Amino acid sequence: MMARALMGMAAALALATTVPVMPAHAGEKAQGALPAPLHAQLDAQYDRVIADLIRITETPAPPFKEAERAALFAQMLRDAGLDDVSIDAEGNVLALRPGREDGPVFVVSAHLDTVFPEGTPITVTREGERLLAPGIGDDSLGLASLLVWARLLEANGLTTRQPLLFVGTVGEEGAGDLRGVRYLFTKGAYAGRIGAFLSVDNADAGRIVNAAVGSRRYRLAFKGPGGHSYGAFGIVNPMGAMAEAVRGIHAIAVPTEPKTTYAATVVAGGTSVNAIPDLVTLDVDMRSGDPAALGQLENAVLAAAAAGVAAENGARSTAAGTVTLDPQLIGDRPAGKTPPDHPLVASAMRASHAAGFAARLDQSSTDSNIPMSLGIPALTIGTGAGGGRTHSLEEYLETGRERFVAGLSVGLAIILDHAEAAPK
Repeated sequence: MMARALMGMAAALALATTVPVMPAHAGEKAQGALPAPLHAQLDAQYDRVIADLIRITETPAPPFKEAERAALFAQMLRDAGLDDVSIDAEGNVLALRPGREDGPVFVVSAHLDTVFPEGTPITVTREGERLLAPGIGDDSLGLASLLVWARLLEANGLTTRQPLLFVGTVGEEGAGDLRGVRYLFTKGAYAGRIGAFLSVDNADAGRIVNAAVGSRRYRLAFKGPGGHSYGAFGIVNPMGAMAEAVRGIHAIAVPTEPKTTYAATVVAGGTSVNAIPDLVTLDVDMRSGDPAALGQLENAVLAAAAAGVAAENGARSTAAGTVTLDPQLIGDRPAGKTPPDHPLVASAMRASHAAGFAARLDQSSTDSNIPMSLGIPALTIGTGAGGGRTHSLEEYLETGRERFVAGLSVGLAIILDHAEAAPK
């Protein structure tokens, strides 16, 4: 599809632009490659992309406090040439680029938020061709990629069959529980009007996530009467119920295929070393790419927690009261999948291969979980030249020019192909 639609476009670009065309890479002859004139323009944008990347990264976006970065990104989209830019009630940044037809929109998205708490010092530093800073790859790189793609579409007067909606979402990470993309698909102005979704959320341009790992996250609250550690000795203790619950959870057998996992992750409670606690909480994370397996695991975890409570109430005195369980759902990311033979997946595989990457399908938990669970074609792709130490203070990106530009070319090639881009 892209080869047919872009043959004329490549010729038009060659006449319209003054940017010198780079020597053709061998991969550019492959189906799905970005036309050479656009690749040259993308390369010419390299310094600006790096500047955008640094500016975005150094603008704070801690969990639930993305407003400052959202305002910056909205203005950067306007500076890229997009006129219809807004911030919705949930805090997502939206920039609509009209299509030749007024049909379902194609969303191209990256997330605004980071995992780092408010007050985390964030200054980008350089070590050779490596840039280091918390959140620089997850997901400042995705946001900077959206900006350069929008600039090139505008600069070359390219139209797309369906409208493009560039989005910066809030709440992708952790306790955010995909609140931004969930709002976009269920309550926002474009709910029911989205035909496909492309999320940009890692630094590996060969990784194409077409399967959504679902998750259910609970805070299990074990409550009891509490009392003095000496004077009330012998009464039920929520800590004992929690300990038995963890033992029971760790005895649960889960399938290896589909990969299904659980983890007891955070414990809190108690008031003093000499007081039997009246409240202890345990956070549990459960994941699977198969909704049925995830549901079975959830039932088993809750049963283990209930068994822990029953065991504690049966083992010690309940004269002052019993231990009770209050399971609180704190995270719900639905599973789903875009079939490997879907045209969007095929487009991404071609573009990644043509750019010189080892394209492969993968599964993960990203903003794409929501559309995949709704049966809407969706993918999460990588961009740039690679990186590492994600979610740590030592997070970094590789920025060697040739590889970095090749990575950027993948997402743009997917947009041109799937949205059937053509010159005006």
